[in-house]
Parts: sequence; structure tokens; C-alpha cells
Amino acid sequence: MDDRVYVGNAGKDAATDRGWLLGHFKEAGDPRHSEAVEIKWSVHPRADARAEWVRGEERTALLVLISGRFRVELPGRSVLLEEQGDYVVWGRGVDHSWFAEEESVVLTVRWPSVPGYAVAAEGGAGPRT
Repeated sequence: MDDRVYVGNAGKDAATDRGWLLGHFKEAGDPRHSEAVEIKWSVHPRADARAEWVRGEERTALLVLISGRFRVELPGRSVLLEEQGDYVVWGRGVDHSWFAEEESVVLTVRWPSVPGYAVAAEGGAGPRT
């Protein structure tokens, strides 16, 4: 077996690490370890909302709708993702929040993978969001 290859299921693997499939927070030597990019598979029940806005974002992000209806809030703009494959990209310094208008599955890609960066439940820094 080649330890440079990992085969999994996004739904099952995401449940073990708050949705995160790939990034700096995976153990060194794990093919899912990356300092360049983070990938998250998120399943949101209807009316799920981010508790607070992400402010001072240091990464560029891509969010792709897999299923459902999902709204991303950006400064002065609300983006509704409603067809499979709809996506939004925002750059460094762009604050954001989100709301699941229907049960939704989204794939998020962020880069770079920044150690120690996150907005914790109480507004402080934590391992990741």
C-alpha cells in the first residue's frame, strides 16, 4: 500500500474533523497534510447560520454549492448559490458570513493554509473555522 495515497469519503471523513479534509492541521506524512491549501466538506441543515462574521480573513476562498440553497454574505453584497456548481470566490481581507436557506452541502477551498487561524465560538482565535 502506498502511504502517499489516501482514499476516503468526504461525508464520513468530514465528520471526524469539523468538515476539514485537507490542510496544515492534518499530521505530517498524511497525504492530506498541506500548507498551501485547506479543503472543507460541509453539510448544513436548513436555517444553519454562521454565529458571527469572519473578520480580518487572511486567505482567499472558493465556496462551491454541491446541493441545496446557500447564501454567502459579503460586505455590501449577498450571494445566493442555488444551482449545483454555483460558486463564489473572495480574496484576502474580505469579511464574510453564511446562511443555509435549505439543507445544503458545500465544498470550501481556502489558501494558504494558515496555522493557528480561526474564529472560535466565543470570538477568539482557535485552530480553524
